Amino acid sequence: MEFVKPQSTGKGPQDWFNGDVWFDVIHAGQEPSRIRANMVRFAPGARTAWHHHAVGQTLHVVAGIALIGTRDGTVFEAHPGETVTCPPGEEHWHGATEDRFMQHLALWDGTAPGGHQPETTWLEHVTDEQYRASRTRSH
Repeated sequence: MEFVKPQSTGKGPQDWFNGDVWFDVIHAGQEPSRIRANMVRFAPGARTAWHHHAVGQTLHVVAGIALIGTRDGTVFEAHPGETVTCPPGEEHWHGATEDRFMQHLALWDGTAPGGHQPETTWLEHVTDEQYRASRTRSH
């Protein structure tokens, strides 16, 4: 058994996020399992850029209301205690509502199939129009 020394809180890079986002690396993953876990905190209105993960991603909402958008224009709301999975290769974004902070646990695998693609591919920023699209609670 090993207790892992915590890393300092990191600020989300502007290339990957709109607004202020901070993350704490909980687990960075080492061979043979490269599972990764970050606790991520979004300021009101903050969100990721469009991106996708080679092996998918799971988001577990801890506080606030998470918005998760897909390329078909759907924006889902997820509340504390809810877990959302994004399948491999699905382009998506996630962030906070305009009026409150949001915190989620992000889990993904750092191993890309065949090792020929990055674990996460970052794309363009989410527009205000995409962010403000009508939201659904349907699951």
